[in-house]
Amino acid sequence: MKSEINSQYPSVDALRTKAEKRVPNFAFEYLDGGCNEDVNITRNTAELREVQLQPRYLQNYGTSSTKTKVLGMEFDAPLGISPVGLQGLMWPNSPEILAKSAHKHNIPFILSTVTTMNIERASELTEGKAWFQLYNPVEDAVRNDIIDRAQAAECPVLVLLCDVPTFGYRPRDIRNGLALPPKMSVRNILQILGKPTWAMNTLRYGQPTFENLKPYTPEGLNLKQLGQFMDKTFSGKLNAEKIKPIRDRWKGKLVLKGVASEQDTEDAIKMGFDGIIVSNHGGRQLDAGQSTIASLEDIAPKYGDQIEVMIDSGLRSGPDIARAMASGAKFTFMGRSFMYGAAALGNKGGDHTVAMLKRQFQQVMDQLCCERVEDLPQHLITN
Repeated sequence: MKSEINSQYPSVDALRTKAEKRVPNFAFEYLDGGCNEDVNITRNTAELREVQLQPRYLQNYGTSSTKTKVLGMEFDAPLGISPVGLQGLMWPNSPEILAKSAHKHNIPFILSTVTTMNIERASELTEGKAWFQLYNPVEDAVRNDIIDRAQAAECPVLVLLCDVPTFGYRPRDIRNGLALPPKMSVRNILQILGKPTWAMNTLRYGQPTFENLKPYTPEGLNLKQLGQFMDKTFSGKLNAEKIKPIRDRWKGKLVLKGVASEQDTEDAIKMGFDGIIVSNHGGRQLDAGQSTIASLEDIAPKYGDQIEVMIDSGLRSGPDIARAMASGAKFTFMGRSFMYGAAALGNKGGDHTVAMLKRQFQQVMDQLCCERVEDLPQHLITN
């Protein structure tokens, strides 16, 4: 059987380099950038890579398995695809590419409220296994309708986002006048003309739109209008009063994404969440915040036996997955890494990126002589 891994792109960094050559600059910078001065996007990966693992070469060791369970579901590896907004702008049809790959490789795919594929299509592509991330609507009727749509689509997990009480200050997007469809400035037109494959695929699949929000919002929002619309229609400001009706209405597993403190973890447990994703939105919201691995190291040892603790933001490789799992995470998610793959390799990018990360993670497991994912914490070097 032919390998799904393209040997020319054996790392996420290689995929990123290729993606940058194929995507107009205004779209690539939206994907690649953080907020303010990009301090936290850099800190996330740098501090994660300070985590060291110790092999046990002479122990009685059999075969490593990357299979693991989270929220009562078994997956082939402890990695999933994070929700990413505006995916179709960064690479045409990328949500479908990634949803198909996630289903094929038996890993979770989380669909964002503000991406370019709707809940119903995600469910169709994954046979009802796609998770859905909810930006909390201000209006109860909109909230209830979105939740009901997700339940009708058989989504097993609703991920409630808590780390966007305000729209992130992102200088690149402001400078680029980010819009959906792209703002037709001379600068952006020249960028599009310089990326013919992206342009032809956009013509093939059509201008990307906010598919999930079509029943609730007008089309063609530029960055300023998007911010105003999100502030008016969706509120990331959560408390027990706002969460209770969501918990009561939603019948599946409920996860809180964006947790960065012990206090929020304690509150999530009290409010009946089944899991949390320790995250700082990929460094896109608070440049002065701590890295996700630092937050995880505070949270996981204290609360890991009370709630499923997962992590995203900053992971870029199989060793990064192993570092996070050894530090107490029950599961990991990546967003940019998979988008780089889709942008670099098109329809083959999802399968390549999943297979590459699984192989990298498998190699770490084998090298550590660690048979089970849940045993990785035994290999953590602590100071």
